[in-house]
Amino acid sequence: MADKVNLTESLKRYFGFDKFKGDQEAIIRNVLAGKDTFVLMPTGGGKSLCYQLPSLLMEGTAIVISPLIALMKNQVDAISNLCETEGVAHYLNSSLNKAAIDQVKNDIRAGHTKLLYVAPESLTKEDNVEFLKTVKISFYAIDEAHCISEWGHDFRPEYRRIRPIINEIGIAPVIALTATATDKVRTDIKKNLGMPDAMEFKSSFNRPNLYYEVRPKTKDVDKDIIKFIKLHPGKSGIIYCLSRKKVEELAAILRANEIKAAAYRMCRGRGSRCSQPVTRGVPVWDLPSWRALWTSCAFARAKASARRL
Repeated sequence: MADKVNLTESLKRYFGFDKFKGDQEAIIRNVLAGKDTFVLMPTGGGKSLCYQLPSLLMEGTAIVISPLIALMKNQVDAISNLCETEGVAHYLNSSLNKAAIDQVKNDIRAGHTKLLYVAPESLTKEDNVEFLKTVKISFYAIDEAHCISEWGHDFRPEYRRIRPIINEIGIAPVIALTATATDKVRTDIKKNLGMPDAMEFKSSFNRPNLYYEVRPKTKDVDKDIIKFIKLHPGKSGIIYCLSRKKVEELAAILRANEIKAAAYRMCRGRGSRCSQPVTRGVPVWDLPSWRALWTSCAFARAKASARRL
């Protein structure tokens, strides 16, 4: 299949892009060939397309294991908007009620769903395992794969159970993706996932569009921040704080100075690291263009990146 399909044509059809970035095409062909794949690619490099496009081209449903519920919803919404097929992408996690879960399963049984996003905790639930045993799975995609490694910066114990669960549900090719992994972490990931011979793709981390500057912290840091924001009209950004309390305090200071700002914090609920994140009752991903978004370092660890809003 990997040699027969016109990937550039499929890329244009589903995503509207004229060409691939970096190793994307080679990665996708490796997945289509049914081979295990390891991808080390910087944030913004296009990792998600490496499993989204092959899932749309292959028979069955791809299982995408992702640690954050909010990001699952974001990606499901994006794919659903790109494809005409109803139910082409779903997520299965603790935010869904029974009726919603039944609808997800019905769409999968009917063959409509090409991408199913699950948190590692949801994947290990007995009823989900029993259901997925009845599903034709095209491949497994492990997003934020560094969470597997005990040597990584964001170790998640439940990620260590992924391989045994895959063996129980049904063997299929695996693609593991991360933006951050040392040689030691990369080896640990491949060993734990039982894919020692996986083809590796490592992209350059040079980001010419990023600029870093370190400034001394003064006694008037709040004033410095306000001045900096007002010197950049029409721009927006993320500011990280060490605590939830500081997030709320600094967001209030900005608003008092007529700067549109929202406070956002990560939550750590039982069974998952975060439920759908909201800011004043509005999902963060649906917010209009705030001037500044104050957030705790938990969000920084979750995203492992600084980016423009």
